[in-house]
Amino acid sequence: MAKKKKTRGRKKTTTSKKRVARSGGRGKAIVSMSTSELERELSRRQAAARRLERRRDTLAEQLEAVDRELAALGGLGGISIGGVRKRPRNDMNLAESLAKVLKSKTMSVTEVSEAVQKAGYRTSAANFRTIVNQTLIKDKRFKKISRGQYTAA
Repeated sequence: MAKKKKTRGRKKTTTSKKRVARSGGRGKAIVSMSTSELERELSRRQAAARRLERRRDTLAEQLEAVDRELAALGGLGGISIGGVRKRPRNDMNLAESLAKVLKSKTMSVTEVSEAVQKAGYRTSAANFRTIVNQTLIKDKRFKKISRGQYTAA
């Protein structure tokens, strides 16, 4: 049985003039079209663009509805289109929110991070508990009672 010979290098492609002259893969070169054919092609492309815009708008509305449902369930904080994180806005900063939740109480880091979110603090951080822990350690308003237990001073 004979082995197939592999070819090296680039495969032959159409010339650049033909590539530029093609009209959306229709097969007929734009330069050889009549004015009425060009008008029909332009109209076809504009109609296709309008259909795509309507489809994009419908999908954007559906995505907004899903985002609202997620927000109502407390999930994925500020994730927006394309997976890009959008930082949520809060009325108070984290330290102020923690002070309000911890006032005259002693809680663990996990408890206080959950309580501050239940109180309305929004975050898109995957490691929110760690951020809360760092804030409790650094801010002078909080006093460490025992290992992992804090209160507002």
